[in-house]
Amino acid sequence: MKAERCGLPREHAAIKPEIIVGHFSLIRSFHLADVFTLANGGCGIGALLLAVRHAADGLDRHLYVAGVLIVLALVFDVLDGRIARWRGEHSAFGRELDSLADIVSFGAAPAALGYAAGLGTPLDVAILVFFALCGLSRLARYNVTATNLSDAAGKLSYFEGTPIPTSVLPLALLLGGVQRGTLLPATLGPVELHLLALPFAISGCLMVSRTLHIPKP
Repeated sequence: MKAERCGLPREHAAIKPEIIVGHFSLIRSFHLADVFTLANGGCGIGALLLAVRHAADGLDRHLYVAGVLIVLALVFDVLDGRIARWRGEHSAFGRELDSLADIVSFGAAPAALGYAAGLGTPLDVAILVFFALCGLSRLARYNVTATNLSDAAGKLSYFEGTPIPTSVLPLALLLGGVQRGTLLPATLGPVELHLLALPFAISGCLMVSRTLHIPKP
């Protein structure tokens, strides 16, 4: 009756999310896929801390270890979706958790690593901020459009714009530049920048594109 008074069809009245109450109830409500999503986010946080550590002591090994953590985050990101489908554990909570983990691991962490590695001119910084905000916007758009883009079985057939984990590509180019000892400094009139910042700008533009459709495996 409450559902009908609120204007909801009767069949929706029987659909109630499982609620676990008590201390640590949030932790006890995690599914296996959520654990992998948290591992993704943990790798991203570790990469952020290593970026700070590199800024403090200048040792390049911190950047390389951070790069490995981002790759591990990508592995966990792939596995959490497969596990959720395998176990039939899709949930709004899991989707939101996945997006939050992704913005840390594939948005904030690569931007921080770029800055720590030496992309520090005003234009470099503007590009890194633009890149991270594009990733944030792309994830928000995905969360509100995923249902509309799904087929009858609930499977998404394609992505609008490149998925945010593709940020591993500009990050790989950056770490390659660090290994070679140059981030390719350049000047555009009075403006200074590093050419290895440009892949981050391109990545950001591709993520927010609405006309670029990437088939979902």
